[in-house]
Amino acid sequence: MATPSAPVSTIFMDKVADWLTNAALSGSDLEDIVRGFCDRIAAAGLPIARVHLSFAMLHPLYEAVGFTWRPQSGLMIEGYRHDVDNTELFLRSPYYQLLNADLEHLRRRIPAEGPVEFAIFDDLRKEGVTDYLAFRQSFGDESLQGMLGSWSTNAKEGFSEEMIAALLRVQNHLAVAAKMAVLGKLATNMLTTYLGGDAGKRVLNGQIRRGDGETIRAALVVGDMRQSTMLAEKEGRQAYIDTLNDFFDAIAAPFNRNGGQILSFLGDGFLAVYPCDRHKDPSQRACQAALSAVRLAQARVADLNERRRLNGQVPIGYGIGLHVGNVMFGNVGLRDRLTFSAFGSAVNEVVRLQALTKKYGSDIVASNAFAGYCEGDWVRLGEEKLRGVRQKVTLLEPGPDIAGLRMEEPVNDGFRSGLSEAEQLILLHQDAAQIGHLKKAPRWKERLLQ
Repeated sequence: MATPSAPVSTIFMDKVADWLTNAALSGSDLEDIVRGFCDRIAAAGLPIARVHLSFAMLHPLYEAVGFTWRPQSGLMIEGYRHDVDNTELFLRSPYYQLLNADLEHLRRRIPAEGPVEFAIFDDLRKEGVTDYLAFRQSFGDESLQGMLGSWSTNAKEGFSEEMIAALLRVQNHLAVAAKMAVLGKLATNMLTTYLGGDAGKRVLNGQIRRGDGETIRAALVVGDMRQSTMLAEKEGRQAYIDTLNDFFDAIAAPFNRNGGQILSFLGDGFLAVYPCDRHKDPSQRACQAALSAVRLAQARVADLNERRRLNGQVPIGYGIGLHVGNVMFGNVGLRDRLTFSAFGSAVNEVVRLQALTKKYGSDIVASNAFAGYCEGDWVRLGEEKLRGVRQKVTLLEPGPDIAGLRMEEPVNDGFRSGLSEAEQLILLHQDAAQIGHLKKAPRWKERLLQ
């Protein structure tokens, strides 16, 4: 059992506070701030056995993210998913009581044996924890935004008054640094989520004025759902939205990796680009990456349709157009309402190629320019005069040898890729309006467990 060997050093704790201020000013990310803070309070002599910090986040898969630090094992990061039901666990946690009773702090001594008030205490006392202090730290006077956390000690006498005072004081500095990191990630994640990775970075780097942009070469992909109006009328609003999301998860996700990025969604269709240099080898790599994604998308949609068939639902049809060419890549729109997109004749052509899948009864229609960069046999469908193009365009579809090539990624991946640890750290401010009914419903159960 650990015991404090000396009073808490005010000088060392001031150093921790100064470090947090500097970390916030330098734009450190949340992971570095949490890890550095925990390492420093332990180095300052506080007998901390465990630190847990949780932050609400605005993310399509994750409701919240938690950081757990221990002296021996360091920092562990965990994302709490929207689709995981942790109601019972949360209702038995100290955080539930903290929030439900509108408390700022909750302290409990943990007995070495016997019954405990909260489920997490069974695990903590196995680690020798004797005292537990949970807290809620707001990021503003009128806001529920902020962080929940807890300090645990294995000191024999628990937390001293001096230790509690030091933790409460440095907690405010931690909140400021964490808020700066969360807000910094807000802009990054919102832009990359809505604009795509490369476009989001361009905007963050200052490409924000109307007309800002450049001409690039890219392999282009346009995909579209078939008979969407019929599905919308037959299935109803929510069921159709679910169908549309399943469709995009299946067909569009492969084009958002390996150099590709989904640039925009429009109704039940999407535009993806694979930027490349203006030479043969880069163009070849971009087109082959796009074709590989097409094969994967086809297999994923086939798997989706099999599941729909087993559920008594109609299959989803689609069309994909493939092209390569020069596009303008940048900001366009009104002076006070812009979008970042690709536009130009090549984009118009790939849209028309996709539309021609209906005429030729083929799921995939590629231009001769695109197919020329890809290995394998292509089946000639015909020639078409595209509006705005002087010469007729030769249309092709992938031959059997192309369609039969082995894919590098398994089809049945649940249509939802797991996030890397770095992606889990896209931490955002949760709008207070979204969590303003905490006391009326336990919808926030998954956010912050213990």
